[in-house]
Amino acid sequence: MVRGKMVIEPDAGFKKNDKWADGRQKVKKKWIPPEEGQTTGLAPHVALFPISLGRPVPPPPLPVANPKMAPPPPPASSHLRLLLLTHLRRHRLFSTATTPSPSASTPPPAAAPTTESVLYSLRSLSKDPSLALAFFRRSAKSGHPLGSAAYNLMLRTLASRPPSAAQHFWPFLSDMEAAGHSVDQGTYLAALASFKKASLNADYASLTERLAKARADAQAAGNPVSAAAAAVRGLEEDGSHQDLDKMLVELPPLTETAVTKVLREVRDHPVKALAFFRWAGRQNGYKHESVAYNAMARVLGREESVREFWELIQEMKADGMHLDIDTYVKLSRQFQKRHMMTEAVELYELMMDSPYKPSQADGPLLLRRIALGPSPDLELAYRVVRKYEAVYEFKSKDVFDGIHRALTSNGRFDEAAEVMYDMRGAGHQPDNITYSQLVFGLCKANKCDEARKVFDEMEAEGCVPDLKTWTMLIQGHCAAGEVDKALHYLTEMIEKNLDADADLLDVMVKGLCNQDKVDAAHTLFVEMVDKGELSPWQNTYKHIISELLRVKKLEEALGLLKSMKARKFPPFADPFPPKIAEYGTLEDARDFLEALKGSVNTYPAYTVYLLMFKSFFAEGRYSEAQDLLYKCPFHIRKHHEITKLFESIKAKTTS
Repeated sequence: MVRGKMVIEPDAGFKKNDKWADGRQKVKKKWIPPEEGQTTGLAPHVALFPISLGRPVPPPPLPVANPKMAPPPPPASSHLRLLLLTHLRRHRLFSTATTPSPSASTPPPAAAPTTESVLYSLRSLSKDPSLALAFFRRSAKSGHPLGSAAYNLMLRTLASRPPSAAQHFWPFLSDMEAAGHSVDQGTYLAALASFKKASLNADYASLTERLAKARADAQAAGNPVSAAAAAVRGLEEDGSHQDLDKMLVELPPLTETAVTKVLREVRDHPVKALAFFRWAGRQNGYKHESVAYNAMARVLGREESVREFWELIQEMKADGMHLDIDTYVKLSRQFQKRHMMTEAVELYELMMDSPYKPSQADGPLLLRRIALGPSPDLELAYRVVRKYEAVYEFKSKDVFDGIHRALTSNGRFDEAAEVMYDMRGAGHQPDNITYSQLVFGLCKANKCDEARKVFDEMEAEGCVPDLKTWTMLIQGHCAAGEVDKALHYLTEMIEKNLDADADLLDVMVKGLCNQDKVDAAHTLFVEMVDKGELSPWQNTYKHIISELLRVKKLEEALGLLKSMKARKFPPFADPFPPKIAEYGTLEDARDFLEALKGSVNTYPAYTVYLLMFKSFFAEGRYSEAQDLLYKCPFHIRKHHEITKLFESIKAKTTS
């Protein structure tokens, strides 16, 4: 087989001593193609060098032949060449197909883009909104299929870069609406969260207004989609298609976009949604395509309709359709959120066998979700690992950590040790993540002393325990009820110049409270927050306040309420009125209401006062409630809800 070749020759465009940054001489490379009728040995569709969309990657410069140097010796054996060819085939630089015959003058035409392939490309470009938008524009110009899912994915991608909202987000939203596509709920919420995080208040307000208008329009009378959705929701669970024929008689001619919108409206009724889907598929002049099937799959992905979901998947496969990558991402999250891990793994296997494979990070993330369960299913974990290795032909560090986490969480420490041995053999060194999992598993198995010995093993390996590893050790001791040892290790950690964070503070506070050491938890919290200037979590505030109120430490709880408000957290006010009414004084009630006042004498909402009065009445403290009312602001005393409450109590006491 004769191949083309690459030759190196001087380039008149370069000066004699021009060199690259790494010191290599600048030269011109010239590709000499094979003679007519000869083959290159490369697959016709495979480029010599990788190309990144929009950013061509130049081939690495070849070294210049030095006349003073002896030519390199030929390889001693074919072993190196065999390894190299194996590597190249693995990474698909060379085709494994049979060499095309000389008569094959042109490669076969590329397959036409599909909805799934467009979404897959958009998802792969979502980290770079400018590239994604350029691809979207080119696809639209070329007439490629761009449905509602593609528009929503593109809009979410643009919203991920809030500073460019004026330049790209709003114009694209206008184009999307002009094309007849609506923004779905998930896209609205993702964009709003992005704008809020970036403090784009004007954009946030504008998008909120659009969302409210969209909801109002969807519920307006005369909207055919809303009317169809209402008819489907009113359908009996075992309703026949004749019922839908009667109910949807005024529905305009069906389109895939209209079917998708109806399915989105009735997503909380999967069985009824499926009845509508089947009915629509029987209508003359209409046929379900990939977009409608994917919309139906999203609706069926839940416990009560999981059998129908897999039947639909088989139906799609029989018709040559695939789940698109956006549907996969949403279904996978939905399954994991609902703890349907078997379905999540089966969905992962399905997509890994399809042309639209998930990202490499999905396998390790799924392993993590499996391992975090109360009793991890090792067979599910092994299925993920087997599928990952079958597709990518290697195990990443994250995959090793995932299976290691599942084993240690199940107390299978001997097998976990074998995984660490294999990890080293694959060129991955165990790090703090790996050892933290081992520490957590040992503590979970009530082997806290062995967990502490892991620290010595880490240091012997040259891996210094970090904050996360210490947190796992302390959390394990708290879970085992050994809070004194946990405090000892917290002190040891601080002595090693490691600062605690909000996560560790939360672990310690809850561990102490679980052992009924609320005073110690409060002291630790105040020391670390007020004196150590640590920023705690809102939930840690709520937990310690609730515990202080439980043990009648009202003054300390009020102090934390003021601290919470000073740190711009929404004050945790709800548990105070019942406890103040139970064992507090009238002055305590006034202090509580005063603590909730704003910096410009803005008073708490009337509902706070209402709850306080109801709590006092529930404890039979009528006269004190009346005294408190007299000391309230005028607008509170005259509020109709509070007036109504006092009049009802007065009527009860006089009857």
